[in-house]
Amino acid sequence: MNYSPASLTLSRSADSAVMNGSTIKSTTQNDITMDNLIAKTILQQIGGHRFAVMTGSRDFINLGNGLRMSLSRNKTSANRLEIIYDEGADLYNVRFYRQSMNRKTFEVTAKDIKKIEGVYCDMLEDIFTDVTGLYTHF
Repeated sequence: MNYSPASLTLSRSADSAVMNGSTIKSTTQNDITMDNLIAKTILQQIGGHRFAVMTGSRDFINLGNGLRMSLSRNKTSANRLEIIYDEGADLYNVRFYRQSMNRKTFEVTAKDIKKIEGVYCDMLEDIFTDVTGLYTHF
């Protein structure tokens, strides 16, 4: 793999952000490809580029078994969303939370806003809209 600065440029596209946001692990190429596949599939199931544009979501991060993103201002105080794939049940666990940092001590705290387990892929958009009040499609 080529890790030169030229190959690590970030793209504004949500789909490319998942690929570029993957962490570099000392695993085989197949593991990295499978990890990217899970994150890309989650992003596609919640609406892909349309979702990112309509909701203002950004900073897509590949978690290996899921996807994390920063949220724009919404009706709850949640500023982060994690969608984790549960391979055994073939379902998703969704966690909306507020992450903040103390500027004096640099201590990071996370407060759960809403946690939902056992979510089917076709329910992801509706749950996002119910919790945040942000629409994912017209």
